[in-house]
Amino acid sequence: MARNTYEAWIPEEDSSEVIQRVAQMSAVEAYASPEPMSSNTKSIPRSAGVGVGVVDKGGAYGEDTSTNDDIVLTAKKLGRAIRIAEEDIDDSLANIIATKQRDWATSYAKLIDNATLAVSAAPGAGVPFTSVYYQLTQADSGVGYGANDNITVAASGGVTYDDLSLVLGDVEAGDYFDLSRMVVIAHPSYRGTLRTIKDDQNQPIFVRGQQGDAGSPDTLFDLPVRWSLGCRVSATATDSPAGKPLLIVANADYLRLGRRSGPESIFIDGRDGLSALTDESILKMRARRAFALGHPKAAAVLVGV
Repeated sequence: MARNTYEAWIPEEDSSEVIQRVAQMSAVEAYASPEPMSSNTKSIPRSAGVGVGVVDKGGAYGEDTSTNDDIVLTAKKLGRAIRIAEEDIDDSLANIIATKQRDWATSYAKLIDNATLAVSAAPGAGVPFTSVYYQLTQADSGVGYGANDNITVAASGGVTYDDLSLVLGDVEAGDYFDLSRMVVIAHPSYRGTLRTIKDDQNQPIFVRGQQGDAGSPDTLFDLPVRWSLGCRVSATATDSPAGKPLLIVANADYLRLGRRSGPESIFIDGRDGLSALTDESILKMRARRAFALGHPKAAAVLVGV
């Protein structure tokens, strides 16, 4: 049997359309702090800080009792295989392989954002990571966080100016606020929300000239905004979430994205191996990623309607 010459996984080059597509579409890939991984898991030490107090002349120093711990990143595989008839590859004028790679990159970008930001369940079947939204709905007595402390839910009438101010305030009031590192990630439906919020004179509050000149990145209260189609609540990780739209404010240093491998692809030629019986080639694409929010007080979520 002839040896298949395409069996090695081939990483996409940095300049490839696939990587560019992922970077354009995924807020987490663009904003989160990358953590290179050389194994399936990686432990990141987490400091609880150090207190300080007044020491009188000749008095004894108080000793710090803060409890330090760690967060663990566990890589999960996100991928898909496409079966393509040899005749279709030979006869089509379009580059089927390149087109499907770009299509996968688009879906991957939405899924990685949804899995890391908006899934409403604990890790398990169909849930690769503890998402920002889920983590903020859970109490963590070890770090002094109460369930839903940093969750703002808009009333049925829709998101208000006060809602937007409150969700930023949840992070601004804590030790993890750093103006230079704060980012906003929101579902694109919030663009319409911002356009329709008006003041007492019935004038739009978020005027383009006040929130960033044309051609510059979108901002909210001077923070950069990245729009993500994956930023909707879902029960499991999906590239087509349909739940309530989310707006997330976070310190990017605490969005830790583990990168074990990929995105990468392999083309298995249908002219040899088992596929030779059907003349069908297989294109497989995958990435291995891990994610963790470094501290629940470093992020806040606004749940829309």
